[in-house]
Amino acid sequence: MATRLNPYLSFGGDARQAMEFYKEVFGGTLALNTYAEFGQAGTPEADKIMHGMLETPSGFTLMCADSPPGMEHTPGNNFSVSLSGDDESELRGYWDKLSVGGDVAVPLEKQMWGDVFGMCTDRFGIPWMVNIGRPQS
Repeated sequence: MATRLNPYLSFGGDARQAMEFYKEVFGGTLALNTYAEFGQAGTPEADKIMHGMLETPSGFTLMCADSPPGMEHTPGNNFSVSLSGDDESELRGYWDKLSVGGDVAVPLEKQMWGDVFGMCTDRFGIPWMVNIGRPQS
């Protein structure tokens, strides 16, 4: 899989409704994963979206999540730029450069869903998410 760059939107509990709306607007394939699917069943966040992705026929990719507990949701500041793919050396190189002089919110390390993932804000205040998936066979 080639490395991909796309917007990642954060919502305050209505990610499902927003992404269903964007699917109506742009068409395409929508995949939504809840917090319950990743070990948080029985919590207030269980039915909220941990990760969503819309891939459109025009080649647009839009990703999203409902803000997790403890993370403030502020409309107007509710986006990140997402870098994802399976080329570990390429993506780690981007991470190393983006995080220099910035703030690391989530270190780039293996996560509960099996991928290596990190979040940082670069020295210019732009939030970045880097996800390194397992190579496709």
